[in-house]
Amino acid sequence: MRRAAVAIAAGAMAISLAACGSAEESGGSDSTASAAKGDDIKVGLLLPENQTARYEKFDRPLIEQKIKELTNDKATIDYNNAKQDANLQAQQVDTMITNKVDVLILDAVDAKAIKNSVQKAVDAGIKVVAYDRLAEGPISAYTSFDNVAVGKTQGEALLKALGDKATKDSKVVMINGSVTDPNAAMFKEGAHSALDGKVTIAKEYDTKEWKPENANSEMEAAISAVGKKNIAGVYSANDGMAGGIITALKAAGITVPVTGQDAELAAVQRIVTGEQYMSVYKPYAPEATAAAEMAVALAQGKSLDSIAKDKVDSGSAKGIPAVLVPVTSLTKDNINDTVIKDGVYTADEICTGKYKAACDKAGVTG
Repeated sequence: MRRAAVAIAAGAMAISLAACGSAEESGGSDSTASAAKGDDIKVGLLLPENQTARYEKFDRPLIEQKIKELTNDKATIDYNNAKQDANLQAQQVDTMITNKVDVLILDAVDAKAIKNSVQKAVDAGIKVVAYDRLAEGPISAYTSFDNVAVGKTQGEALLKALGDKATKDSKVVMINGSVTDPNAAMFKEGAHSALDGKVTIAKEYDTKEWKPENANSEMEAAISAVGKKNIAGVYSANDGMAGGIITALKAAGITVPVTGQDAELAAVQRIVTGEQYMSVYKPYAPEATAAAEMAVALAQGKSLDSIAKDKVDSGSAKGIPAVLVPVTSLTKDNINDTVIKDGVYTADEICTGKYKAACDKAGVTG
């Protein structure tokens, strides 16, 4: 898959950025601390779960491909997926330490719980790149999307979908992500910045483990509490949960706009048919590329200054070198210009069987 084009930023930068410091302050120049290495490095890659399609379909192959490219195919990559189990991920970090990886790319299941594991890795001389979620502990670098802007994009899209119905009397249900994921808090912050004062948040939930079945149960509870005739729209933090939410809405005979995130294939198909209003398209290639570039540089004792132009603060560290990737709102109107143009999906993959007529009507081609 060819590298995705970086979309136009969907709002103001979301994460608190600090003024740029020196390479020494940021940990970007480390050649004096460890012997310089060549291309024969060992990279650990730990991803958080496999329920969301993106990790196995996009993130893993993109990261591995870029690492191989940067090291002339000489790097060894140790991979594992935690399957949404924080304890299992901690064990996987221990295994990476035992295997003596030179650097670890870590997408944490639980950003706070992983802190001790990050410290153990660093104590063993292993640099840690936090991927997609800002893990706590002494990480050396971070890459993700502009996560408050993601939530703001979702909230603004929901208001647009509501149109004249976007009044203070309109009742919206918010179904947020897991409290163990720091990104979920930022998505929520961004969404509230767009929705608060414009509509009424009638019910709001934090969804355990981002599971669609949990979101389905929450939506059923919201319908019971608010009344099926009183719900104007639903903020869903991601596409997987949107699927569970839409199932509950359909069962109750409710048709209202629903947001999402990740541009999963099933979500794009729901957008084509009108069941889901939008998703947030996050071009994974730039994020994966940044993670690979930072990991290889750290393993080789090189500076991050030419890669990481931003700085972020976590709950336990400040001034972390970072690459933040902008996002865009994906609706029926720009499928051709986003996921199809960037080679994420083909029109044939989207427009199968029952979606063909809707695709033709929406002008989905390519």
